[in-house]
Amino acid sequence: MKLEAKLTALLGTPVAEADDGAIYRALMQLCAEQLEGREEKRPGRKLYYLSAEFLTGKLLSNNLLNLGLREEAEQLLQQAGKSLSAIEEAEPEPSLGNGGLGRLAACFLDSIATLGLPGDGVGLCYHCGLFRQEFRDEKQCEVPDFWRQKPDWLHETGVRFPVKAGEFELEAEMFDLDVSGYGGGRRALHLFDLKTADESIIRDGIGFDKEDIARNLTLFLYPDDSDEAGRKLRVYQQYFLVSAAAQLILKELKEAGFPPASLAEHTVIQINDTHPSLIIPELIDRLVKEGVALGDAIEIVTNTCAYTNHTILAEALEKWPVDTLEEVVPHLMPIIRELDARVKAAAPELGSKVAIIDEQNLVHMARMDIHYGFSVNGVAALHTEILKETELHDFYTLYPEKFNNKTNGITFRRWLMACNPALSSWIDGKIGREWRKDGRLEKLLDFVKDEKALDELLAIKEGAKREVCEGFLQKYALDKDSVFDIQIKRMHQYKRQQMNALWVIWKYLEIKAGRLPKRPVTVIFGAKAAPAYTLAKDTIHLILCLQKLIDADPEVRPYLRVVMVENYNVSAAEALIPACDISEQISLASKEASGTGNMKMMLNGAVTLGTLDGANVEIAELVGEENIFLFGRKSGEVIDLYQKSGYRSADYYDGDPEIEKLVDFVISKQLIRIGDPENLCRVYKDLVCKDWFMTLLDLKEYIAAKERALESFEDRRGWAKKMLINIARAGFFSSDRTIFQYNADIWHLTPKGEE
Repeated sequence: MKLEAKLTALLGTPVAEADDGAIYRALMQLCAEQLEGREEKRPGRKLYYLSAEFLTGKLLSNNLLNLGLREEAEQLLQQAGKSLSAIEEAEPEPSLGNGGLGRLAACFLDSIATLGLPGDGVGLCYHCGLFRQEFRDEKQCEVPDFWRQKPDWLHETGVRFPVKAGEFELEAEMFDLDVSGYGGGRRALHLFDLKTADESIIRDGIGFDKEDIARNLTLFLYPDDSDEAGRKLRVYQQYFLVSAAAQLILKELKEAGFPPASLAEHTVIQINDTHPSLIIPELIDRLVKEGVALGDAIEIVTNTCAYTNHTILAEALEKWPVDTLEEVVPHLMPIIRELDARVKAAAPELGSKVAIIDEQNLVHMARMDIHYGFSVNGVAALHTEILKETELHDFYTLYPEKFNNKTNGITFRRWLMACNPALSSWIDGKIGREWRKDGRLEKLLDFVKDEKALDELLAIKEGAKREVCEGFLQKYALDKDSVFDIQIKRMHQYKRQQMNALWVIWKYLEIKAGRLPKRPVTVIFGAKAAPAYTLAKDTIHLILCLQKLIDADPEVRPYLRVVMVENYNVSAAEALIPACDISEQISLASKEASGTGNMKMMLNGAVTLGTLDGANVEIAELVGEENIFLFGRKSGEVIDLYQKSGYRSADYYDGDPEIEKLVDFVISKQLIRIGDPENLCRVYKDLVCKDWFMTLLDLKEYIAAKERALESFEDRRGWAKKMLINIARAGFFSSDRTIFQYNADIWHLTPKGEE
């Protein structure tokens, strides 16, 4: 049945006469019907991808695309006087993640389904996600993000599991989100919710009684852990996830006719960061209760679990006090102590360096994952080398065979085909449509000297900028012909949004002094700061104060604009990324594990301004240093400075009048009149007295590199060549490639059609 006839039947009226809400519901039903029967139960190993976050984004557009219905639906709706993009606006965005970790997990599920691999995601069904960000008085305020509005894509499975945690007898109920593969398969994202969760206990923004576990457990992603109650809640939440996951895994194993002792033969579990680490002792405990000897259970689980490390930051590698675990998961502590004792006996020469339980009675989640998993992977070439050579070197000496690299990737379906159809169609016209399946874009290099093709590419970028100015960013009245300089990522000091803000101050002062840029510059930020991360919230305050200052200044506003996007999420990224000219990837070298925003903007024709950090290293190698703007100290130099305590921000502040002037502006009369002195003074004091992530170290080089990029932008055809080379070389960063490598090296699953 043709799409028009099918939609008309579902609507009970011609498409042109239906309202947008009815069409949205009908399209949802159509996708659900198309997905039925696409998932096959088949023998062989199965993957369970455990993650605290799955940042899926809106699902209608992605499902229509993967099912091959999007183009037909757009044409049909246009003929009926409707707009698919307007209909998609009705969909609430699932608030199941925050940043790159969750977006990566969602991309991976898309690729798992597309490649026909037997694997599902397992996470939590948060009621309010992280939070919805609102700006009041130039500050971030957090309010609940009630995204679970009917109709939604969740369906009840009827699967329930009891979870005993501390004094609480809980019940986990499983909801599924269908994950569609491009042109083919379907997998599932299994999301567990607490049956007794109660949204009515939320008060004062996102506050609630942290000790009321029976009602609060699945309300929020990453509840505030700045106090003991919050830390306990985090452990309760993580255990709730892994207990339900372990029960699901063993249930499906038994239903397939296999005994629990055969777990490692038929199952592989990918632990995405340290949040699901308790799956290791939980599965050991459950196998023992099934009659498996303890030593055998430990070996089985070690051969089942693999661990992905996502951070070089020591503070992000979770450690929980023994006392907390004794309260929340007392039944697991004997197992954790046994695991620790075996490590200490096997490697006495390394002692506390590799112990699971350290001298402070803290249990190290990542250490447990490394010792009792069969694979440890980093997520970019540089990241993996730093893990092996410095951060996890002692573990690498113990288990060199476990360590491997899997550079992150992104799905081209959402991050090019769906969000930038004009560019996708242009690529089709140049090299055909095969790239949509295989991700190979290198043939575009044949057009690097084709002036007509380069002009077309510039026109596509200009169209994307015009569209975002007239749509998503309409209220800001931006100049579509300005340079769009974009930094969109989680707000964290190591990502150095504060350095970008200091450049804004520098450019503001330049304009005030009469030194005008050749072309206006629009600097766009998008980020949420964790509720308890005071300095990150202070940085948002600084940026919003600069935005207000510049907007009110008639001398500066025509040449420089600053926009801090409110409630940055996947939908915002889909609007902004196609319009990006300069991609800000300016983290302190050695601190960003990979980054995926850098890949998304590269794929859409942005040129990277960045340090040699994370996947920027691989981007630079692929495109050549003439097609990326690099600056700053390299990772080895930075690591050496940390080891020798060789960096003092005060030396840079006192020793360079220009740096002093820029930092002093943070607490200038102009900004103090707009903002809160307490917040601005904290930013100032941190830059002068601490600056742990070395903003001032790279500031002058950053300013110079950004000015080089802006100068280069004026050679429009030369810039178009850089754009084209970046797009052509982005094929490596397909998540299909990443997942193919995970499967070849770690999972060893049998793809559909090869049984």
